[in-house]
Amino acid sequence: MSDEYVFNDDAVGTWTEPTAFEVARERVAEYAAATNDPVPAHRSGDLASPVFAIVPVFEAMMEPAFEVLPIQAIPRIVHGEQDFHFHRPITPGQTLSSRAQMLGYDGLENGTAAAALIECRDEAGNLVNEQYVTVFVRGINAGRTVGSLGPTHKFDESLRSVAPVAKVAQHIDDDQTFRYAGPSGDPNPIHVDADVARDVGLPGIINHGLCTMAFASWAVLTEVAHSDVTRLTRFAVRFAKPVLPGQDMETTIWLVGSEGGFTTYQFETTVGEDVVIKDGLAVIAD
Repeated sequence: MSDEYVFNDDAVGTWTEPTAFEVARERVAEYAAATNDPVPAHRSGDLASPVFAIVPVFEAMMEPAFEVLPIQAIPRIVHGEQDFHFHRPITPGQTLSSRAQMLGYDGLENGTAAAALIECRDEAGNLVNEQYVTVFVRGINAGRTVGSLGPTHKFDESLRSVAPVAKVAQHIDDDQTFRYAGPSGDPNPIHVDADVARDVGLPGIINHGLCTMAFASWAVLTEVAHSDVTRLTRFAVRFAKPVLPGQDMETTIWLVGSEGGFTTYQFETTVGEDVVIKDGLAVIAD
């Protein structure tokens, strides 16, 4: 690793100051509409859809990266994995408080993987959700391992020999990214400005990874959880390839098994032959 890339190990494991977010019914409903979510409770704003959980923590999410990673690394960061652990649903009228810490990082041949943990709590201090966010810093190898990364959710390849329990056809609308940018609070221009996207080597505007993840979440909920978000206790993915506006996707779901009152499923989302979401994991209360 070049001496110019300085990783601040002292900030690993240090919590950021909490940030507050007021949950508005309109924002919940707008997010559901922006992700083509068909679940009535989400579309009405009565209950937040699973991936909406990223919205209240968005400000806190990147703070640990700014504290630990070299400043030159920030433009090289891509979202690698997202792992939600749900304890209670998000509902309108709540004021949520979020804080984050960098768990650690691992220097690899072609870059560095770094993982943060985010806690989101309600006004009473109850844990609403925990989120493990893994980012990848392209082209900067830290040259060492510090701390730890998030929990694993690797796809079991033996499941491919078993018939899936469901396949859900989905479509990314031409205006999907423009509709998603506002309710999600994600202003990254690669999702709304074709020139900026091409300047960084992309073929054009790409769908937000978390929007693609939201599509997968409602596919799982509608097929194996009776559209009941309160039963979803964990939802994790690895982002494999970008999705373009106008493309058709398919989310395929396999049953892993049940234990202790919970049923585990694994899934992946594809565009044609390309896997765009891999290592998908959903745990649902029976």
